[in-house]
Amino acid sequence: MVAVSGSVALLGDTVHNAADALTAVPLGIAFVLGRRAATRRFTYGYGRAEDLAGIAIVLTIAGSAAFAAWAAVDRLLDPRPVAHVPAVALAALVGFAGNEWVARYRIRVGRQIGSAALVADGLHARTDGFTSLAVLLGAGGSALGWQLADPLVGLAITAAIVLVLRDAAREVFRRVMDAVDPALVDGAERALRAVPGVREVGELRLRWIGHRLRAEVAVVVDGEATVRAAHAIAVEAEHALLHAVPRLTAALVHADPAPAPGQEDPHRVLAHHAAH
Repeated sequence: MVAVSGSVALLGDTVHNAADALTAVPLGIAFVLGRRAATRRFTYGYGRAEDLAGIAIVLTIAGSAAFAAWAAVDRLLDPRPVAHVPAVALAALVGFAGNEWVARYRIRVGRQIGSAALVADGLHARTDGFTSLAVLLGAGGSALGWQLADPLVGLAITAAIVLVLRDAAREVFRRVMDAVDPALVDGAERALRAVPGVREVGELRLRWIGHRLRAEVAVVVDGEATVRAAHAIAVEAEHALLHAVPRLTAALVHADPAPAPGQEDPHRVLAHHAAH
């Protein structure tokens, strides 16, 4: 249809939709790898494959944006009429319907399995649907005899792709850098402080491995507590974390004894020396 009509708006939308479909390939491979058990070499498993898939998705979106921009600018410099305008409009409506169906499916599955990457990919597909509707504007302008309508809509679609690229790149960067929602950290701290025997929460770290969370935390317990009692508190703290933090699948809890009166906390001493 693109070759017959000569519409660069439809070309940009088609390239973007094709790129969006291709992003499902690395994501699917990452999900398959993520199911593999941990080994002595990959002791955390293969969940990080989702981050690599995210980088591939960002590069694919960037490539589609560059190609759509090139096609639109080329048509602005060399305007040509769009043929078969009704067929272009029909293709735009079909593109919108297909993208919306894909978006709903990806978002639903992503929320079921707790995959932020898949939910974001679904929202990306929904954005693609609205860019498909934008092609209708180009078709309408062409029908009225305004040849620049089609390349201008092509540039608008390129701008929409760039906005999606920005959001996707920011999300992938945060995942690669082990960023988490601060609200998750706040919820984890509240859950830990509610555990009987926990006097204070020390260092708390959360990280995504694929679409699952892992936690590492140090809690302060009574310095006179026995090893068995401190272990029991740590186990209870682990259970509290697993129930309070969504998608948390593993937590390593270390129990530190509270310093005796007049004794300085050894962790603060170590942190002070490390800072200097």
